Amino acid sequence: MARLTALAGGVAATLVLLALPAAAHEHPSGITDLVTPAVVRVEASSHVEITLLDHIGELMHVERSYDVPLGVGTGIVVNPEGAIVTLTRVVKTDKDVAVYAANKIFAEHHKVKIPIDFERHKVKDDLLEHHLKECYPPKTNVSTCIINVTTNVTIFPNVSPADPKGIKADIVKTGPQPDSPAVLIPTGRAVGSVGMPTAPLADKVPDQQGSPTNVAGFTDRPGANVKETVEIAHLGKGGGGQDAGRSFADPEKKVDEPVKLGALVDRGLLGAPVIGDKDGHVIGMLIGGGKEARMIGVREILAALAKAGVAPRRGAIDAAFEAALTRYHTKYYTEAAPGFQRVLELYPGNVVAAKLLQTSLQKRGGPEDAGSKQAVAPAPRSMPLWPFIVAAGVLFVAAGAGAYLLWRRRRTPDDQPEQPPPLVAAAAAAAAASSVSSAPTSPPVPLDEGANQTVVVRRSQPFQVIPQQKQVLTEQDQPSVKYCTACGMRLGAAHRFCGYCGHPIET
Repeated sequence: MARLTALAGGVAATLVLLALPAAAHEHPSGITDLVTPAVVRVEASSHVEITLLDHIGELMHVERSYDVPLGVGTGIVVNPEGAIVTLTRVVKTDKDVAVYAANKIFAEHHKVKIPIDFERHKVKDDLLEHHLKECYPPKTNVSTCIINVTTNVTIFPNVSPADPKGIKADIVKTGPQPDSPAVLIPTGRAVGSVGMPTAPLADKVPDQQGSPTNVAGFTDRPGANVKETVEIAHLGKGGGGQDAGRSFADPEKKVDEPVKLGALVDRGLLGAPVIGDKDGHVIGMLIGGGKEARMIGVREILAALAKAGVAPRRGAIDAAFEAALTRYHTKYYTEAAPGFQRVLELYPGNVVAAKLLQTSLQKRGGPEDAGSKQAVAPAPRSMPLWPFIVAAGVLFVAAGAGAYLLWRRRRTPDDQPEQPPPLVAAAAAAAAASSVSSAPTSPPVPLDEGANQTVVVRRSQPFQVIPQQKQVLTEQDQPSVKYCTACGMRLGAAHRFCGYCGHPIET
């Protein structure tokens, strides 16, 4: 048992020594590339079909259809099925598009000057005024307009070549406020065979003031000339999840970040993900506009997804992409290239993966490639492997020697050899006695000091075994056998009557 314990200890020490170089290699992951493949452009509009019933002259039915823009912004894909989170005011407006359509069709058909907007107006002609008033919603029995409104939401993914038509989506859930999160589900075709890339969501917003972040989004539909816009920002005072949102502030006060980010909101980054610099996860979404920009926290995003019954999760594309991205940012370009190729197989057109693949192929095997340096010759400052192997061998030998010494030390002088069986011992004693009696006497052999109780027997001739003689009985020594004269039964030596028939025995 002691030898097994010592051997196990030696093997464990060997494994620890061999694992030291691998444990010392760590991979950084504070990058925005984890999120940008999952950033999409969101465009919402209302399709209005309106029929004007003209009763002024000859009865006429005037039919028109209009597409009224509702909002544009940026969205984030949160699961492989394509569920997207954006802001409510990107896909919903508090303005009445039916009023807009009534103003437009009335101005076009009756040739009157009416502002084409979302306000209710009046005209000088009393009859036209009456008909215009009856054209505005809500619909009644005397309405002069029949209006049907449909909301259309289209998402444009970050792919190359660009998708000119986009993917249709349905609104699953909107929030109570314009800057509350809204959840969308695509209803059209999917881009990849295993879904879409997703953005990882953080658990909470950093509490520290001045924490660095990145904001990523699109100012227009993604294309060859429109790439994602990434801007650096810093969190201001307060925590995430507040109604007013978390503010931004440059700790060095060199840039007015609210004004800078507010301009990006007006250009299309409304609802853009705010990415934490620590691990590259989404910590919130950009809101505001004009000269003010803020952020709603990730907890509000998660709450909106829970109410919509949508679970955020990562997929196969994300696992392959993150593994390749780790190798790329640690400068293992040879190993990163096949990973990016695998991502493009799963999701054709991934702009970020294609760009990083091109860079990896250019640097593969070059002086910057850490993989090629390790394969050709170890770095001068890197520790060679042979000291660990030698140390492991020394520990293994030491463990074996310790186990052997411990085994020898546990042996006591009282240990006796195994006793032979009694019959074998008696035969051996008799044989030894006969050989000693036949051999000439010799002086006793002196014993060394400190010797144990083992008896040393000195013999002058080989050990001989005397065969035993068989005893032969003579006729006189053999006992006589008697039989009953009446029935023939065999009798014993002391019988006087036959035990079978009772006949007396003649002596």
